[in-house]
Amino acid sequence: QVQLVESGGGLVQPGGSLRLSCAASGSILSINQMGWYRQAPGKQRELVAQITTNGSTNYTDSLKGRFTISRDNAKKMVYLQMNSLKPEDTAVYYCNARIRNSRNWRSDDYWGQGTQVTVSS
Repeated sequence: QVQLVESGGGLVQPGGSLRLSCAASGSILSINQMGWYRQAPGKQRELVAQITTNGSTNYTDSLKGRFTISRDNAKKMVYLQMNSLKPEDTAVYYCNARIRNSRNWRSDDYWGQGTQVTVSS
């Protein structure tokens, strides 16, 4: 069994910062790409940022410069530093990772349960 667990969400004022964390655990042989997605009320889930094993990153253009994704391969964790937050950043943020399962050697996409980020004064 593989799990992704996010933490770090909460309520923040406009202009503030938050750092999200996601920990992968379980029957993990290897972790390939990791990323963050978000889903606002009434909207489809959208990509925020992705990072490969060697640290190459990809961001949604509108978030470049405010959000930074990073990972710690040894700890099996991925992070999202969010600065200059705006009310339109309010959403549930989901961690995603492509993981090769050590039990069956299958590579699948896994998702966390999501963490709420609310930007409001």
